[in-house]
Amino acid sequence: MLHDKLKKYSDSGIYPFHMPGHKRNLDDDVIPYKIDLTEIFDFDNLHCATGCIKDVENKAAQFYSVKHANILINGATGGILAAVRAMTNYGDKVIVARNCHKSVYNAIELCGLDAEYILPQKNKDFGIFASISPEQVESKLKNTGAKLVILTSPTYEGVVSDIKPIADICKKYGAKLFVDEAHGAHFPLSSFFPREAVSLGADAAVVSLHKTLPALTQTALLLTDNSQLSKVFEKNLAIFETSSPSYVLMSSIENCFDFIDKNNDKTLEYVSNISSFRHKCKNLKHLKLYEKTENDFDYDFGKIVVSTRDTNINGVELSDKLRKEYQIELEMAYTDYVIAMTSVCDTKEGFDRLSKALSEIDSQIDKVLNIKDGYNFSECLPVKAVKSSDISFSKETSVPFELSSGRVSAEYVWAYPPGIPLIVSGEVIDNKLIKHINYLSECGVEVYSTNRNLPTAINVVEFD
Repeated sequence: MLHDKLKKYSDSGIYPFHMPGHKRNLDDDVIPYKIDLTEIFDFDNLHCATGCIKDVENKAAQFYSVKHANILINGATGGILAAVRAMTNYGDKVIVARNCHKSVYNAIELCGLDAEYILPQKNKDFGIFASISPEQVESKLKNTGAKLVILTSPTYEGVVSDIKPIADICKKYGAKLFVDEAHGAHFPLSSFFPREAVSLGADAAVVSLHKTLPALTQTALLLTDNSQLSKVFEKNLAIFETSSPSYVLMSSIENCFDFIDKNNDKTLEYVSNISSFRHKCKNLKHLKLYEKTENDFDYDFGKIVVSTRDTNINGVELSDKLRKEYQIELEMAYTDYVIAMTSVCDTKEGFDRLSKALSEIDSQIDKVLNIKDGYNFSECLPVKAVKSSDISFSKETSVPFELSSGRVSAEYVWAYPPGIPLIVSGEVIDNKLIKHINYLSECGVEVYSTNRNLPTAINVVEFD
């Protein structure tokens, strides 16, 4: 049974360097049936909050220093879908950072939007995306007349873009700025972390509380200072959120902010643990920790990204080794790096376990020349042949994936995590993409497609 499996894992002693941010150390109750209610008398209504639920939203707004905070109980995904629909008209041109989460692409398809992509620079040493520059945004806005710009900041790996001048540029060209800030929910905890997007001028942002704060999975917020926009958000949230929201999840949001308010010492300890951990890892000879680079406007040091590049171990193998030999579960493993997610609920013992494990593994591995060349969107963005929203009106056929080069994909393909599409429906498949996806599979990275037939087959558009 799932309940038994969850309980067994929880009692196993494996340390969670992954979401959710409560790290399973705040409560022993697995399923809190006793507080699972519905919209009965005096318990308010999420879609017309005026009482106890509104009080929770007010606490959230105060923490993020915004005028409006809407509770999301189906994750940041629900907020992204609602916000994109609220901030555009059907068929609008939008500018999108190519490293956005797949939920952004789903919103683009549902709203019939025409996406123009910004390609972030890439850190070649780690193979991850760097910041989006203000100049990139202005260049696109000058030539497209787009009504909305959608960015991810921080990225899954913690890289932050320069939101303030980007917001100013958007206003200059009459466009709104929406920031997927899902991984930055903890930013207001301390000046050690980057500043929040709305405080820097973004029209709206989503934060995913459960990722880096002590709240239950699926809890998030949609934030804005714009009262008119907030009303349109509420209208669209009624479409994308259930009419039977979980009171267990909503109460965990309140508990999250109460915990933060009463435990300032935990924040100080958290910042100290991060700094101490990074100092200890400076002695690693083969493994490398990601640090802020000249191409990054800012960086969230709460994200621990460890590169295995130019060693005889890949990211998936490092993650497996940490799990099996050290009882440490990471958030994500990719071809040549891993991510450990931290939160205010992590312990000094946990950080010490990870630094000791990395040090021991570092002493056991060798340096090698890595001749594999990954697929780089900065150079190889797929060609768009058809808008993704038009694919549902097209005929499709399934073809062997190895023989799909030159065909127009009728489905999305992504590695999860991080959930960023490698190809979007309507884009042309090429040999570099086929080679890269095969390489990901060889490394043990999970690759998914809409119809779940990869790596054997993929659906493509059948033109008349």
